[in-house]
This record gives sequence, C-alpha cells and structure tokens, in this order.
Amino acid sequence: MSREQIAVARARKAFQTGRSKPLEHRIRQLKNLQRLFVERQTEISDAIKKDLNKSEVGTQLYETLGLEGEITLAIKKLKEWAAPRPVEKNLLTISDTVYIRPEPLGVVLIIGAWNYPWAVTIQPLIGAIAAGNAAVVKPSEVCAHTAKVMEELLPLYIDKELYPVVTGGVPETQELLRQRFDHIFYTGNSTVGKLIMEAAAKHLTPVTLELGGKSPCYIDKNCDISVACRRVAWGKYTNCGQTCIAPDYILCEPSIQERVIAEVKKSIKDFYTENPKSCPDYGRIINQRHFRRIMAMTEDSTIAVGGDNDESECYIAPTVLRDVKPEAKVMQEEIFGPLLPILPIGGLDEAINFINEREKPLALYVFTPSDKVIKRMIDETSSGGVLANDCLVHYSVSSLPFGGVGNSGMGCYHGKFSFNQLSHLRSCLIKKLKMEGVNSMRYPPHTPKKLGWARFFILKNPDLGWLGRMALLTIFAVVAAVVIQNCLL
Repeated sequence: MSREQIAVARARKAFQTGRSKPLEHRIRQLKNLQRLFVERQTEISDAIKKDLNKSEVGTQLYETLGLEGEITLAIKKLKEWAAPRPVEKNLLTISDTVYIRPEPLGVVLIIGAWNYPWAVTIQPLIGAIAAGNAAVVKPSEVCAHTAKVMEELLPLYIDKELYPVVTGGVPETQELLRQRFDHIFYTGNSTVGKLIMEAAAKHLTPVTLELGGKSPCYIDKNCDISVACRRVAWGKYTNCGQTCIAPDYILCEPSIQERVIAEVKKSIKDFYTENPKSCPDYGRIINQRHFRRIMAMTEDSTIAVGGDNDESECYIAPTVLRDVKPEAKVMQEEIFGPLLPILPIGGLDEAINFINEREKPLALYVFTPSDKVIKRMIDETSSGGVLANDCLVHYSVSSLPFGGVGNSGMGCYHGKFSFNQLSHLRSCLIKKLKMEGVNSMRYPPHTPKKLGWARFFILKNPDLGWLGRMALLTIFAVVAAVVIQNCLL
C-alpha cells in the first residue's frame, strides 16, 4: 500500500471507532489546534516568510488570527450547532417528533492552496473536526516550507490517526483522489477543480470547490475616489495580489481614470514606500513559473504605474495598467498577481453588461455613495459575494457564507456554514404506534372521500405557537375520530 492509501485507511479505521463523534473530543481537538497557533507562531511565520516573503505580523493578520477566531467560535457554538434542530410540522405529523440531526459524513479530504497556506487549509479542517469527521489534510506542495512545518506540527497537537497530513505533489494528490472519501474540500483554480470533480464522481463523493475568477471592481464617478482607491490598492496588492478575492480589474468612466491612477499610485507609496522591493510588508510571487505567467500578461497593455520586476527574486512591483481592452491578455484569466487593469466603460449599465457577459466571479466590488447603484449591482449581477465600498473584509465575517457560484466554485464555509457543509443533516421523524385509524386515508382502496381528507391534512398548515399546537392536538383527536369513521364507511 502507498502512504496515501495507508493514511486514508488509518483515518477511516479511527473514525469507525467513534472517537471523533463526542463533543468533548471535538472541543479538545479544537483547543489543541488553537494552542498550536499560540505556541508555534515563530515556526509558522518563518516558513511563510521563506515561501511568500510575508512578515510575522502579516502572517498573523492574514493567516492565523482568523483561524483562532474561527476556533473560538466553533468551541463556543458547537453544542448549539450539533443539537437536534426541530422543524415545522404539518397536520399529519402534529403529534410526532420531527427534527434534523447533524451527523458526521466520515472521512474528508482537504486539499489546500498555496497563497494563504494555513488559512485556506486549516479553516475547513476546523469545520471537519467540529462536525465530528476524520480528515486527511493535503497542504500545497508549492509552499514547500509551510507544508513541511504543517506536516511536523499538526500531529503534535491533534489526533494523528484521525487527521493525518499527506505531503507531496501531483502524483501524491492523484493517488489520494483514487481513494474513496465522504467529502472532498478543494481550494484552488477551476482547471484543477474540474479534475477533482471528475475523480470524486467515480465514488459519488460530494465536493466543495473554492475557486476564484476575475472579481470586478466598479468605481462610481460620484464616490470619494481617494478612499475608494486606497481600499482597492490594499485589496489588490495584499499578498502581492495572490488572493482569490482580490479585485481583479477596475471598471470606471474615462473621466475619472487619471484620478484613479493617481490615487492608487499614492496609496502604493503610502503602503509600501517608494521602493516596495525593500518593504517588509510587500510579498513575492510564489515561484518563477507564476512570475513569467504574470509578466506575460502585461505585453499588450500600457503600464501607468509600476512595472519594475526581478525574476531572480520573484519580485513584481505593484502595477497599474491603463486603457485596457477586453481582449487584452490580462483579461483572459485570473491575474493572481500585482497587476491592476483599468477598463474605461460608459457607466453603470455598461459595467453590469460587461460583468454579465463573463463567468460569475467569486467576489464583486462596487464603490459608490448611492444605495440605488448598489441595489442595481446586486439585483442585476451574480457572484459568490458582493462588497460595497471595501475589499476582502467579507471573508472575515463568520456569519456570512463564503463560496463561489458557477465557475467560481460550489458550496460554502466559515462559521456554522463550515459545520453544515461537512455534516449530513439527517431527517428524523418519530411516530408512535397509535392512531392507526388516521392512516386509513392513505391505505387502499383509494376513494375521492379519502383524497379529500388527505388534501385537508396535507395542505392546511396553520402557523401556531405552543398553545395553538396544544389546542390543535385536541381538535386533531376529534377530527381523527370523524375521519376514521367516514373513511371506513
């Protein structure tokens, strides 16, 4: 057996012992995971510094702080999330016990991404643990130093049989995908997402795909352009543009393009100094392959700001492209780098049409003081999420589901949504072996009279409080007696 097969087999065997299911175990594992981020912050930060040139403070801000918050929320709310959930009844089930019972799916495969290697790998793991699953964790091999640290540290803090870490590249991932899982959670690009779905289909395994795409940013000429551009520049150039919800391109009217360029340039200087290359808060492209891919996108566009680069250091300066055409290279795929194209358009109507002619994005940004403009953008487009007058921060709100639609992904997570996504919400209806006479309306021989009573019981759904339900039970007993008598005649 390969090490991938062994890891999956051990995880399933450990899950079958039942030890992942008690809430006490789940909470203990979550607390241990939280302790990891407190005690091992230096090792985590050092590895990410080597992979992406993130500072220690930046690592905490964009990687581990959110995870600590998610764990705290899961521990606090787990008893509530895992409890049976009562549901509304109809007249036929008024005296029955009807509820939804969340239960673990089994063994989950989590395939992480390299751009935020801890955040996007451990966040679904938090949901998997909270929901009582076992989980095989596959960190991205592109972030080699972080993958090694994750492989070393996770088994020291959480159950290494229930939550094994499997490292390696494409062959190891392919071998994992040949195994049977109960859910696969993948973060990455749509090309690989299709391969994940294809592999999952062989076992009828459900998938959550957190993908990406070209997230548009519309800037209204009537907004505070200075503030808007500061927030866009932050959202774009954080992590050197390697963020799945980074604003991919700007749509604005030609009359404000020069002002937008000037304000973005000013923000770049404010954030990263005159020389971003030496600024500790400005990152690097993950590798030379991606460096060359990003630089090739600039070939048929005009650089208005930045453009400096150094392949030996995988450095590309924060860059703005002006008067970009829809057919330009930079508009053909998700940029995932520090290039910000500006496409002049005629106004809101044209912006909406431009967005709708393309694949549905993971995020959509609109900067405007007008509630009407925001409402139109929400009403007349489709995207994984919408954020007005800021960038990225919706990711940090655990009460909002985070996920894509169409080409930008399927399924969602964060907070309770992670728990639900990685649980089976089992339908439960508990009846008593009494009042069998009422069932005569459904038993053959079928008659118009029985159909009439069935229509009454199924289609009448009064919205009643506790007292109303008690009164209805009394009436129900009387009506049932009448039904029994009539149906038997």
